[in-house]
Amino acid sequence: MGNVRVSAFSVSLDGFAAGPGQDLQHPFGVGADEIPAWLRKTKMFREMIGQPGGATGVDDDVARRSMEGIGAWIMGRNMFGPIRGPWPDHAWKGWWGPNPPYHVPVFVLTHHARPPVEMEGGTVFHFVTEGIEAALAQARSVAGEKDIRIGGGASVVRQYLQACLIDELRLAVSPVFIGKGENLFAGLDLPDLGYARVESVAGENATHIRVMRQ
Repeated sequence: MGNVRVSAFSVSLDGFAAGPGQDLQHPFGVGADEIPAWLRKTKMFREMIGQPGGATGVDDDVARRSMEGIGAWIMGRNMFGPIRGPWPDHAWKGWWGPNPPYHVPVFVLTHHARPPVEMEGGTVFHFVTEGIEAALAQARSVAGEKDIRIGGGASVVRQYLQACLIDELRLAVSPVFIGKGENLFAGLDLPDLGYARVESVAGENATHIRVMRQ
């Protein structure tokens, strides 16, 4: 059985993973575009979206490792898209176009049921209404010996941390303050939950921090 991990999860210096007011024009919320800017500058990201260029180095290495050895993903409804409440139809299939970068089953936490969505490249979105433990059980059933990656957003990562279900948390701390939005650490006492920092590496545009459950 693989680990349950969060990898290359971008946060600001004040702990925000997204700003307020997420919509089609602001996938990370208003005023929060700089939080994942380090990733967009990497060669790995440019390759992923089919464009040339991009920087190599520590940030690129972190981005590449974050996508390796994954047998299933779990994400929240907000990470899947900006639509709230009951699904108006089944037209929305994610931010990523016909071939999302996951290439494995993805379990989307939601309060509103929806049939699975099969995409190009092996990505299949499954919509889970029974909560975080049900999503994890379904992910384990398909991941085999590979890892399960908790993709986000902040609320989903917080829930899994609070339940002590994450084995490893790798953060990419961007050198910006946001001031408001979705704070990853709101209501969490990580030392009390048994988590500790074990590594910190400076990248070109972010600091990469590894946190483990002891």
